[in-house]
Amino acid sequence: MNLVNTCKALLKDAVSASFDLYKVMIPVIIIVKLLQELDLIQYLAVPLKPIMSIAGLPAEMGLVWATSIIVNLYSGLIVYISMVPTMDPLSVAQITTLTTMMLFAHSLPVECKVAQKCGVSMTGQIVVRMVSAFLIGFLMNLVFTKTGIFAEQSKILWEPQLPEAGILPWALNEANNLVYLFFIILTLFAIMRLLTYYGITEKLNHLLKPVLQAIGIGKDAATLTVLGLSLGITYGGGLIIHEVKSGKLSKRDVFASLTLMGLAHALIEDTLLMMLLGAHTSGTLWTRLIFAIIFVAIMMRFYSNEPAKAVQGTD
Repeated sequence: MNLVNTCKALLKDAVSASFDLYKVMIPVIIIVKLLQELDLIQYLAVPLKPIMSIAGLPAEMGLVWATSIIVNLYSGLIVYISMVPTMDPLSVAQITTLTTMMLFAHSLPVECKVAQKCGVSMTGQIVVRMVSAFLIGFLMNLVFTKTGIFAEQSKILWEPQLPEAGILPWALNEANNLVYLFFIILTLFAIMRLLTYYGITEKLNHLLKPVLQAIGIGKDAATLTVLGLSLGITYGGGLIIHEVKSGKLSKRDVFASLTLMGLAHALIEDTLLMMLLGAHTSGTLWTRLIFAIIFVAIMMRFYSNEPAKAVQGTD
């Protein structure tokens, strides 16, 4: 009977968390699709051209990054692949810089809207991720230029298939993604309960306590943060929305956790994805993670004067 009740509770929590995410994601997904259909994203790339120059990248890479910012990484990759035949090959240093910037700032309408649902400023998260991407692009270009490392030509190991044209295939694909999201969240809730039941959560929190304390994340948000770093801000955000509603997390923990997730999430999946374009893990994984930890630790020093309060989810 206890197992049945536990399963019912898991299902109820997963449905609630998924529904909260759907309310945020579906309108944004539709708006982004309209931008694509009206071919407006190319105009959003214009302000990025000066940044591309500072990062040591061709101006046309602004369109690749803009597509990633507004839509997602896969769309940015498709745009990049389509441009390869008509441009000079990028070096490993250049593609590593570009992809690291993309990892810092991508899918901002959806991911930052999820952060807003958790009670964090959407505008603030967009600014943090864009500024971080600009800084990392500048610093990486400076290091690569001064040292001359990774100057060899990059090699693409994988070319993504172009999505089928038409509104219906797009709608079916997005619906499939939303169903997939529900089962991922359900699995995560089950994993969290098992981790807590077997005492692994407490051990994990103890192990990560020095790093998390240095950043400014309390133990109540530790497991959620680790899951977000591993899987992604959308999945981690779904769990945080649930915890926010229960009043278990402080405003400070939510801000620190979501900001760290925003800068460094899906560390395994996204890193492997960028390696397929010829990027080096020194940038896409280690530089990204180290920069994110230091950046959030510095931010939380300014945030620490605000008292911790229970967060209520915002619409």
